[in-house]
Amino acid sequence: MAHKKGVGSSQNGRESASKRLGIKIYGGQMAKAGNIIVRQRGTVHNPGQNVGIGKDHTIFAMVDGVVAFKKKASGRSYVSVISPQQEAVIIPQEQENAFVPQEQEAVFVLQEQAEVPVLQEQEEEVSN
Repeated sequence: MAHKKGVGSSQNGRESASKRLGIKIYGGQMAKAGNIIVRQRGTVHNPGQNVGIGKDHTIFAMVDGVVAFKKKASGRSYVSVISPQQEAVIIPQEQENAFVPQEQEAVFVLQEQAEVPVLQEQEEEVSN
C-alpha cells in the first residue's frame, strides 16, 4: 500500500496576503494631490469633487485640501477634497430644531475666492 509521508507542511501555505483595504485618510484630515484616500473593492465610496478613481476603485486626491465624506439621499457615500481655494463654511444647525438627521447636521457651502469679481471688472474695462 502506498502512503503519503505524514509531514503536513506541503499542504499548508495557501493563505493569500492581506490586501490592506479601507480608509487611509479620514474626513477632516489634509490630503496632498495623489494621496490615496480609500482602497476598496467595488464602489463602497463614490468619487466626489477633486478626487479621482482608479481601475481598482481606489479613490485618490487630485488637489491639495481637506477630505470630506458625505452621504447623499440615495444612501451612497461620496468622498471629496475641499481645496484651500474653495473655502468651506460650515453652517451650524439652528438651536430651535432639536432633531435633525445626522447627514443634515452641517452643510458645506463652497465659496470661490475673491478673484472672481476682479475678473469681471477687468472684462468691463476691456469692453469699454
